[in-house]
Amino acid sequence: MEEKQLTTDILIIGGGTAGCFAAAKLGKSGLSVLIAEKANIERSGCLAAGVNALNAYIAPGHRPEDYVEYARKDGAGIVRDDLLLTIAQNVNRITEELEALGLVILKDEEGRHVTRGWRNVKINGENIKPLLAKAARTQKNVTVLNYVNILDLKTVGEGEEKRVAGAWGVSTRERVFYDIRAKAVLIATGGAAGLYRPNNPGFSRHKMWYSPFNTGAGFAMGLRAGAELTTLENRFVALRCKDTIAPTGTIAQGVGAKQVNALGEVYETKYGLSTPERIYGTVEENRAGRGPCYLHTRGIGEEKEQDLLRAYLNMAPAQTLKWVEQGGPNSEDVEIEGTEPYIVGGHTASGFWVSTKRETTLPGLFAAGDVAGGAPQKYVTGAMVEGEIAAAAAAEYARQAELPELDMEETRARLAEVEGHYSASEESLRAEDLEEAMQKIMDEYAGGIHTDYRYNEARLAVAKERIEALEQAAKNLPARDPFDLLHVYELKERLTVARALIAHLAARQETRWHIFGENADHPERSADFDCYINSRMEAGEVVTLRRPLVKGGTYEHTH
Repeated sequence: MEEKQLTTDILIIGGGTAGCFAAAKLGKSGLSVLIAEKANIERSGCLAAGVNALNAYIAPGHRPEDYVEYARKDGAGIVRDDLLLTIAQNVNRITEELEALGLVILKDEEGRHVTRGWRNVKINGENIKPLLAKAARTQKNVTVLNYVNILDLKTVGEGEEKRVAGAWGVSTRERVFYDIRAKAVLIATGGAAGLYRPNNPGFSRHKMWYSPFNTGAGFAMGLRAGAELTTLENRFVALRCKDTIAPTGTIAQGVGAKQVNALGEVYETKYGLSTPERIYGTVEENRAGRGPCYLHTRGIGEEKEQDLLRAYLNMAPAQTLKWVEQGGPNSEDVEIEGTEPYIVGGHTASGFWVSTKRETTLPGLFAAGDVAGGAPQKYVTGAMVEGEIAAAAAAEYARQAELPELDMEETRARLAEVEGHYSASEESLRAEDLEEAMQKIMDEYAGGIHTDYRYNEARLAVAKERIEALEQAAKNLPARDPFDLLHVYELKERLTVARALIAHLAARQETRWHIFGENADHPERSADFDCYINSRMEAGEVVTLRRPLVKGGTYEHTH
């Protein structure tokens, strides 16, 4: 393979929402910035196809503290108030900055933002990602490295002196190996999809709620490098339109549709109205034989139906096409179901354990967006706030840090590992085969759709054993070309995250969030677990620990 050595002051891994905004904010820092993105920042990440609302916004009459309280209640107390407050204090300003970049935000006759409830605003967001990409790539000190998949973080030093030193990566289009040295690294790779068997099989398996290209890469490389993760057991399961996996919030909030069972009974108030409770109620109604479940839209009127058709054409065209072919929401209720579980710090609290500056427990490594833990309900604007905070802190760190020396011995070992996949026998199993096996294991033994999201100690033990066996098998997977190699490493990333997730699920011996963490051995909530479950990797094993809740004030690391 061809080898390329690069140096930069700040390396940003992931050119999605948080990564692009962080790079844009570093434009006048005087530091060199390199964005490494395995796709192309113009249309990568969760905003690739656009979005029709900014879901973290504080309408007049409410305060940032109200948003913190809402997120804390929805997260059953297992959140970081300090992180949430820094986000809530800035989401409205970020919304104005997005509008200045060219985003179309809907206004009423008096020129005020059109809100949907008190926490979000409506937008025409098909071009939101290109706008963020332009803001990043037009900075003179920012270099964009598209089509490069980062494999692992480089570190120097031992014990308390250990810090991040850059990363290794490979091109997804050519046989090129990258050795990148950096003074500081910001991970903005997003969360993890594809760990569990999805709703739709075969050809349609990637028709899912969360970006199928987010593999938990940041979690995996950070864990292996020594950084601490938090609250992975707070999985996210989305309530979605059946088959298309289109969002339901636009229907529920836009036309006030209630959740009803097959008998026409409204059941949402029986189980609760928090995000996990809405899905829990749907699962329980189906288990009791009162399914299918629906959002009651029949009779909403032609005007509201047309509004929904346009809204979904903007963000989930498959749902609009289904309505056109099979009957619109005015004539038929919309059937709903839960998705497979995801690990995503923008909706739940799972991700890196960070300080208020978004520095991880590994000095010099920062995290923002879906990969940063502790602050759920951050969505687009919250991810951008975190990108801004992490960028400022990374710049401060980089100005004080020295560029690390080259470690050619370790680089040679990493290169040999990569080339080993190119030389592996093509007679063996392929990455797709092991991915299917992984998803089956997670679905059946770690609380997937197959078991109504429930798991127990015995099942988790089986899952752990079998995932570890797959990790060993993945070491010898063949790759025919760079794109094939990408799939091999995406599988490895998912397997590492799956192993960490299993450890977290086993460690929280209660049911804190129905569906998100449905522990059949411990079906009730327990005050013994009013704490964070964190993890780190020691000698290749995932070790869990408890940290006390942060209530009031702020938490900062003492590395």
